[in-house]
Amino acid sequence: MTTIDYTERAQLYLGRDWPTASAQGPRSFRTVRNALRFAFEHAAPVSLHGARLLVAGHTFAGAELKRLYSLGKAQPATETTNPSPARSTRKRRLTPWQPPRSKPTTSASATH
Repeated sequence: MTTIDYTERAQLYLGRDWPTASAQGPRSFRTVRNALRFAFEHAAPVSLHGARLLVAGHTFAGAELKRLYSLGKAQPATETTNPSPARSTRKRRLTPWQPPRSKPTTSASATH
């Protein structure tokens, strides 16, 4: 039985079988907990048939994934649980649209 750090980075392969999952490539997650949550709560159930989780040189599949997910839910979360690792949490300030300012015109009659 391998102990796992749920705060480690993880790569998750999903597909109806391993060749399909491998061909589609991995999704990267900041934490193991986020990867497992995405797999079991958001991914299509059929995609778990070929699922593999790579963490620090170890590969987990099938019943091991279910066990890790169950154990991870029992542990308190210490990080954010955002399933999209690439998204920034910084809010952008939106400004209302304004038409461009017109430049003042200079004419010969206006300067006299």
